[in-house]
Amino acid sequence: MPNVSLSRFVSLSICPKPIKVFTFQFSTAFSADKFFTHLQRKQINIEKTLALVNAKLDSNCVCDVLERCSIDKSEMGLRFFIWAGLQPNYRHSSYAYSKASEFLKIKQNPRLVLDVIEAYKVEKCLVNVKMFKVVLNLCREARIANEAMLVLRKMPEFNIRADTTAYNVVIGSLCEKGDIDMADKLMKEMGLIDLYPDVITYLAVIKAFCEAGRLEDACVLFRGMRRHGCSPNAVVYSVLLEGICRHASTEKALEFLGEMEKEGGSCSPNVITYTSVIKSFCAKGQTTEALKILDRMEAYGCAPNRATVATLINWLCAEGRIEEAYKLIDKVLAGGGVSAGDCYSALVVSLIRINRLDEAEKLFRDMLATGAKPESMACSMMIREICREGRVLDGFCLYDEIERMQYLSSIDADIYSILLVGLCQKSHSVEAAKLARSMLKKGVRLKSPYVDRIAEHLRNSGDKDLVTQLGRIRR
Repeated sequence: MPNVSLSRFVSLSICPKPIKVFTFQFSTAFSADKFFTHLQRKQINIEKTLALVNAKLDSNCVCDVLERCSIDKSEMGLRFFIWAGLQPNYRHSSYAYSKASEFLKIKQNPRLVLDVIEAYKVEKCLVNVKMFKVVLNLCREARIANEAMLVLRKMPEFNIRADTTAYNVVIGSLCEKGDIDMADKLMKEMGLIDLYPDVITYLAVIKAFCEAGRLEDACVLFRGMRRHGCSPNAVVYSVLLEGICRHASTEKALEFLGEMEKEGGSCSPNVITYTSVIKSFCAKGQTTEALKILDRMEAYGCAPNRATVATLINWLCAEGRIEEAYKLIDKVLAGGGVSAGDCYSALVVSLIRINRLDEAEKLFRDMLATGAKPESMACSMMIREICREGRVLDGFCLYDEIERMQYLSSIDADIYSILLVGLCQKSHSVEAAKLARSMLKKGVRLKSPYVDRIAEHLRNSGDKDLVTQLGRIRR
């Protein structure tokens, strides 16, 4: 094979295809230019004149301006960001907060936030509660809970009264930091200024208590919700139940689950709730009791989903209870809640994990024969294991069969590369060329770790068709 063919293949595999990328449309860049030019004037109370800039404001424009300000105009960039968040036809997305934190380096320079608040005071700017909420949300995004607390304390200096939403942002920040006692203290403080914690407030603190293993504190807070006029919903119940499952006895978890079932309405346990309890029981080696939870949820009128069934199958197989796994599938399929493809795919994956590969392969082939569509994970793992046994041609034939049934829509890209390497190394050039054409058609790129292995095969290959096909697959 000519060296030029090898060089062409390797270079194309390693170097990404040049793609012409337009980061922003012309109109967005033009708007960003106008805003940035205005900010460079360093006017006092610049927020008053920003509204006079005749330019379209959108997320791309905001990010562009922030990136330009990041070099040496961080304070102006932050003021622009706060101002933009107040405009009637625009609202900051979580992505915008993330980029603002990144471009302005809020985490590395948290003092910037307080400097802007101080500048508002010095320049006697007209400030409102919405501006503070933008700042608080940015503090939370940057994970600077202490500065969020200081910003909250600054609000009265502008004759602004914080509302429940503002407190929730700070409380959430403190919980994420792990300062639960301060979050709890701030929550109690709300009642002293005629503010009332809502479900979001309680949820944040209860979840934090549960994650810290402080179940008693979480339960006390939960029991006090109704006394303060706030009814817990299914999410609050589920968070507390998950904490009980993780840190308390299974008996207490069942007792609390019973409370949810008795409460009913918006507090009724859902499939996520039941699955969480089932996972907890399985993790504690109580798979038999977990199966009873499945019966209980079905009796309550809640059908299991794929995650529920996969959890039980995984643990049954891990304990060597394969026959019970099959019986479980029969039972679930009779109920009609989960498809045969989902159930048997979970079993295939579990059998592979416990190294019962022959049984997994037989089951997988039975699925194809009966028209049960295997999930992508099952397809990928099955082909991977066959290739690991050195049966790469069998792996390709299985791939080809799945391909004909159009079941490969989301198979792992790595599997294509593994198959291709194996076929090349075993000199199955016809099959390798067919796979390469399929990869090219689907837009599947050859993974960089495999490029050298393919190149080594090409040095000894005289198959022009294979060389041509492989040369067109780029990483």
